[in-house]
Amino acid sequence: MGEIIRFVPKSERERARLIREASAIYDSIFPPADPVSEKQNKASVSQAVSGANAHRNDGVLLS
Repeated sequence: MGEIIRFVPKSERERARLIREASAIYDSIFPPADPVSEKQNKASVSQAVSGANAHRNDGVLLS
């Protein structure tokens, strides 16, 4: 009792299905990075940025 049923148009259900399908295809081509290698990549980037010749995003040389 008191439940609310929401009508979802067929076009919205189809859109959601296509998005899920596209996401699954994308993940099969570009698998999500595992947390261990992601942490290692972040460490490498932070070491590179802290180097003597690091550049900011706008191309200014930091020293």
